Amino acid sequence: MPEGDTLRRTADGLRPHLVGRAVTAAVALAPGPRADLLVGATVTAVEAVGKNLLIDFDNGLELRTHLRLHGSWHRYRPGERWRRPPSRARIVIEVPDAVAVCFDAPTVELYEKRAAGLHPALARLGPDLLASDFEQTGGTAEARLRLRQPGRTNQAIAEALLDQRALAGIGNVVKNETLFMERVSPFTPLGEVDDATLDRLVATARRILVESAARTRSPERVTTGGPAAAAGPLWVHGRAGRPCRRCGTLLKVARQGSELPRSTYWCPTCQP
Repeated sequence: MPEGDTLRRTADGLRPHLVGRAVTAAVALAPGPRADLLVGATVTAVEAVGKNLLIDFDNGLELRTHLRLHGSWHRYRPGERWRRPPSRARIVIEVPDAVAVCFDAPTVELYEKRAAGLHPALARLGPDLLASDFEQTGGTAEARLRLRQPGRTNQAIAEALLDQRALAGIGNVVKNETLFMERVSPFTPLGEVDDATLDRLVATARRILVESAARTRSPERVTTGGPAAAAGPLWVHGRAGRPCRRCGTLLKVARQGSELPRSTYWCPTCQP
């Protein structure tokens, strides 16, 4: 599933080609939003909020897409051959000199921007780790407060970090790498994680996302750094059965979570 850094790079890639340009044609795969309402409107903003990509128009409408596991946005020149079949296009937006196509996204919706504050998905989002004013607006304290909400005491820290209602932008890769880097077991109940550790986890996850969002070349994420980076970009994610880059212990993987089980990778020695 694309994480916050991927959505930020997507928004940064689309923005120069869409903002300030009038929509000349728009089509949505049924069932979908009324894309014809966008024709003639000018794109005013393209932003990533958590794992959501939002496109605003001067007629007061906002387009929201959530890519989940397989969705992606592509940009083409007019007449350029698409890299995926047209049947997989959920929505197509054409402006002079550019065609933006969203493929395979399960969530594509159009609504009045003034109602965004009441949107059931957007209104519940926690602080966005990639927001430029995250620190200035007390993002760490807000994330900690949300993680300390009643009912979370027995929730495993790995599951909590993926809950976009607590803090927005973290996906499975960043979750696994953050917990390893801070030497926290993914199965530790939130009630056993002190505030200082929570703050470190938030800071490390934010640093990974910010650095990744700024990368223009692959690999997408590099968390190892230093001499370890020569062996590979990641500490634990996707490396089950291989030796830990720190201690040599064989890394493990397990499915974790009840609503949407995800693969958790960890080192039994470094994350006791």
